[in-house]
Amino acid sequence: MVTDGPTEHLPAIDELVERSRVVSIPLAVRFRGVDRREALLIEGPCGWGEFAPFLEYPPAEASRWLAGALEAAFTGWPEPQRDSIAVNATVPAVGPERVAEVLARYDGCGTVKVKVAEHGQTLRDDLARVAEVRRVAGRGARVRVDANGGWSVGDARAAIDALRRYDLEYAEQPCATVEELAELRITLARNGIDVPIAADESIRKASDPLRVARLGAADLVVVKVAPLGGVRAALRIVEQCGLPAVVSSALDTSVGIAAGVALAAGLPRLDHACGLGTVALLTGDVAAPSLQPRSGALPVGPVAVDRELVERWAATSDRVAWWHRRLRDAHAALVG
Repeated sequence: MVTDGPTEHLPAIDELVERSRVVSIPLAVRFRGVDRREALLIEGPCGWGEFAPFLEYPPAEASRWLAGALEAAFTGWPEPQRDSIAVNATVPAVGPERVAEVLARYDGCGTVKVKVAEHGQTLRDDLARVAEVRRVAGRGARVRVDANGGWSVGDARAAIDALRRYDLEYAEQPCATVEELAELRITLARNGIDVPIAADESIRKASDPLRVARLGAADLVVVKVAPLGGVRAALRIVEQCGLPAVVSSALDTSVGIAAGVALAAGLPRLDHACGLGTVALLTGDVAAPSLQPRSGALPVGPVAVDRELVERWAATSDRVAWWHRRLRDAHAALVG
């Protein structure tokens, strides 16, 4: 039975610790400075939830990730409106010589998201990477870029102008602030640069994610289950924003990806491929079969967590203790 929210009857922290397992899985390709992905998995009556906020996130921010994990484990998700989700391939900020290798990890994805504006790299690096993606993926593929807020308004205008020769679907979070995104959209329109803008960090890391819509700062929004506190919370934000949505992941195991799939399946409207294929960037997983795209799509439904795989990728005892402390801090923030 699905209830109204993940924290109506918040489990005691000692119960959560008892129900948890911590895994550490190496990445096949370094991604945003991460070489290994650690995650705390919680088994509940409705299945498994994943608590994996990135290491630098403070307890208050991490508590939203815990709310999402508890929803999955103890509450369950709304009924889906579709049975499969189209997903994109993701190319990290690698050199062009590695693009084909990365894309080969994805089966049949007709959309590719390319990371740009990486610290220590230049626009020339971005152009070379996107050009190679377009060459390998072909003219029929959709290509989108993600700057993670790495450009100023002026740099974003120049970069998007240069990159649009590769027929961009949209540019994700080109600037850091909502105000900059709004200014950039005006600047692009004035210069005849017809590339849509998507907001990601301005949604998932904002105290008021609806400002994006109020200020006209984006053409669409990118939503992630964990940072927004669960599937239901993310669905409400999309509804209130009134903009088309793309569901993305936070470099999750199949447990976390299943929550993203549940969100995508619950959206009334879904016009774009979703960024839920990132299990392909890991060298292992905790589910069998792993939730990786086949013919460019993921099935909707629960995943089968394999306890032998959980044990295979078990974190060291010191990392388990660290994650248990983090779980306690996030739980305290959620209760408070």
